[in-house]
Amino acid sequence: MSAPAPGLAAPRAARRLSGELAALLVIWQRDMLHYRRDRFKILVTVLQPIMMLTVLGAGLASLLPATPGGADYRTFLFPGMLMMTVQAPAISAGVALVTDRQSGFLREIVMAPVRRETVLIGRCLGGASIATCQGALLLPLAGIARLPYDPITLALLLGEMVITAFMMTALGVLLAIAITRTESFYAVLSIVTMPLIFLSGAMFPVNGLPGWLFSAVLINPVSYAVDALRRTTVARLPGPVPATLFDGPQWAGWHPPVILELACITVAGAAMLALASRRFSRAP
Repeated sequence: MSAPAPGLAAPRAARRLSGELAALLVIWQRDMLHYRRDRFKILVTVLQPIMMLTVLGAGLASLLPATPGGADYRTFLFPGMLMMTVQAPAISAGVALVTDRQSGFLREIVMAPVRRETVLIGRCLGGASIATCQGALLLPLAGIARLPYDPITLALLLGEMVITAFMMTALGVLLAIAITRTESFYAVLSIVTMPLIFLSGAMFPVNGLPGWLFSAVLINPVSYAVDALRRTTVARLPGPVPATLFDGPQWAGWHPPVILELACITVAGAAMLALASRRFSRAP
């Protein structure tokens, strides 16, 4: 069979790329449409972090006096609540993938003339968008955490939540590809997500943990996401904050900068998405 003429190769590649982008957009729009319609789920997902910030945070803040800069336990807890709010809908992208597999909808998608990697990227973009929207709903509560309503800080937090949501969505998709049974998926999900949160510094400082647990903190990508959010929130406080409370994971005594932490999160998310795409491309 003769090779296509050089003049026809470029239009074919352009049409192929256009088709992949159109499929990706359709998958993303489907997820966003389901998100907008389920307003009760939006409320429930945000309600728990709000209650923890206002009730638990206020209660423990009375035991920990505020610093000269105005920070207290609610300031410490706020980034953790952002992380928890982002995590739940991001991981739900994996749940939706398992549900689509059982209903047969996933098989119909993969029969379309698009690459399977495009399907996964579309699901990750949809899950990350939903998770970021959920996290953004908590930003108006920054005043409760004694944080100023600074547009630059809020914009930085939103950008960091986008990166974090992508990483968590890639994790959910990877689990959904590796585990096909719904019951097993939910069991593994609870086992995986709980240590990720509790060993990230979202609820309490990680510096006081035993050495073997602190090693788990260092390899936990959520630790760097929480630390990046926390350092961004306290960067514009008028006074100093206690290092023992607000310091995050350190490498041999060195505290990596926020940009490096975000790079680690991005690399972790890309690696999980690549592994999920490889397994998905070989699935029957």
